[in-house]
Amino acid sequence: MNLCIFCKIINGKLNARKIYETKHSIALFDAFPLKKGHTLIISKAHKTKIQELNKEENNDIFSTLHFLINHIEKIVESNSTLVAIHNGEESGQEIPHIHIHVIPIKKSDKSTAIHSMFTKEKFSEDELDDIWKKMITRLQHKN
Repeated sequence: MNLCIFCKIINGKLNARKIYETKHSIALFDAFPLKKGHTLIISKAHKTKIQELNKEENNDIFSTLHFLINHIEKIVESNSTLVAIHNGEESGQEIPHIHIHVIPIKKSDKSTAIHSMFTKEKFSEDELDDIWKKMITRLQHKN
């Protein structure tokens, strides 16, 4: 089996600038950083999407994010952070292995709101209500 690049790093077959490791996740500096301190938090389990993580893996990866984010900001002297997850191929995920981007942002950086990153679609109130009702119904049946 040809392992993905993240699996190769996790299994010690590729070097990386690892900064932190837990039972279910590993954090390392991005090999192609967008900003100083650009960090990836990677699930040790080869899974593509967040919903594939079990509860323990999910708690671990997000606890790692919570723990590291302040340290990353302090080290690179930023005052804000962009946290991004591409959850599947269609969302822009380049490596099909769940990972979180932590990108420190400084006041001097040109940042942009998420709404400016996409072409806005127009939806009628009926369409929005239909989606909302379907979600409510689905969630009520899952409890």
